[in-house]
Order: sequence, then C-alpha cells, then structure tokens
Amino acid sequence: MNWSGLENLLSGVNQYSTAFGRIWLSMVFVFRVLVFVVAAQRVWGDENKDFVCNTRQPGCTNVCYDHIFPISHIRLWALQLIFVTCPSLMVMAHVKLREGKDRKYVELHQGSHLYANPGKKRGGLWWTYLLSLIFKAGFDSAFLYILFQLYHGYDLPRLSKCQLSPCPNTVDCFISRPTEKKIFMLFMVISSAVCILMCILEMIYLIGKRIMKILKIRHENERLVFADQHELTTIAPARSQCRSRRDPTVTDSELELSKRKDAKTTVL
Repeated sequence: MNWSGLENLLSGVNQYSTAFGRIWLSMVFVFRVLVFVVAAQRVWGDENKDFVCNTRQPGCTNVCYDHIFPISHIRLWALQLIFVTCPSLMVMAHVKLREGKDRKYVELHQGSHLYANPGKKRGGLWWTYLLSLIFKAGFDSAFLYILFQLYHGYDLPRLSKCQLSPCPNTVDCFISRPTEKKIFMLFMVISSAVCILMCILEMIYLIGKRIMKILKIRHENERLVFADQHELTTIAPARSQCRSRRDPTVTDSELELSKRKDAKTTVL
C-alpha cells in the first residue's frame, strides 16, 4: 500500500487542527506508519514460513498456525491505521464544502463572503471535528481490544500447544523471533494508547474552550441587560452637602465654638 499518498492527503488537516491534533498526526506517521512500513513488515514477513510444529502430520501445522494466528498482526495494524486516519477526511470534506458554498455566495452577492474563515471550527465544523476525534479514539480502542482478545493479551509465547484435528496428539509449535515480535507489538500498542490519550485531551480542550466562550458571552449579555435596565445614579453626595452635614458626635457647644472660630478667621 502507498502510505505516502495517505500522508500527503492528511497533511492538509494540520492547518485545521489544534496543537493536540498536530501532535497526534505526527505520532501516527512517525511512530506508527513509519515503524510499520520500515520494520514491522520485515519482522513478520517470515511468520508462516518459519512456523514449526514437532509433527509431520499433513495439515497439522497449517491448522495450528491458523489457530495461534487467527489474523496476521501486519494486516490487523494496516486495517487499524486506515480506520484511524479516515475520520480526519471528514474534517477536510466539511471544509471543502464550506469553501464551495462561499465561492457561490461571493459570485451571487458581489464580493461579500458567507464565511470569514471556512476552516474556523465554528458551528457544524466544530461538531464534525469533535465527532472525528471520537471516531479516532473509538477505532484505536476497538482494535486494541480485538488484539487483546485474539492473542489472549499482548504476549507472544515461545512455545504454543496445539491439539486440533488432524494433529494425532498435542504437538508443540514454535514461532520465529518471538521476543523481537513482542517488542514491536508492545511498541504499537503503546503508540496507539498515546494517540487515544491525545484525542481525549483534544476533546477536553475543545469542550472546555467552548464552555468558557459560552460563559463569557452569557456574562457580557447579562452585564449589558443590567446596564440597560438600571440607569447610573450619583453614588456620592455633592461636596457642598458633605460640608453642611453635622457630625453626630459633636455637641451643640462645640459646634457653636467652631462656628465662632470660622467667623473670626474670615474677618481676619
């Protein structure tokens, strides 16, 4: 499969993604696709040829191989990468749809635009982007669960027992390079788990940012409504009123004495 074509197609999603989305896309192509193409395919290339059972019964080795490896790791990871990267195409398709609508609107309305920025995550595009994150995290989680159930954990034993027909009895079967294959499998599993974590963090970021924006708009609306319903009044009294106000702690004799002093000062 030509993975470079898929990489070129999805690289355009970067301009519509958040920082978490850019990290996710880099991890997918560097730690998963690149490792898958360069190393994993070569490691699993000999799994059928070098699978050996200690019997010469015709068909026994093939039956045991099918039982131990119900689906090849390589094909399972290829399906996983395809399913995980496809939801990003939903965002690109939505942006292209907006751009097409905007071009038609400009032609009909003499230069005015329907969207100031077709790639800005608002309205339906925000929901499309959030839905793509849910799909990506869901597909990765589903494939990790399938891998765990098919191989009874993320382990490749050096020795496997098989007693299926047409094997005459319980036979011992051996796979080639089990430790190396286990290391690559754990690497792919950990990479998938980190990608799931990045999708969850991006969902939290988007939802949190949306909630903060809604609360800010609501606060501004409440402030404007309050300002319209309540006219501003003078809070402090006039300075002349402050001077004529009598201190309740001052007696009449003290007040009269103060007035005489003020009068003398005025005469002088």
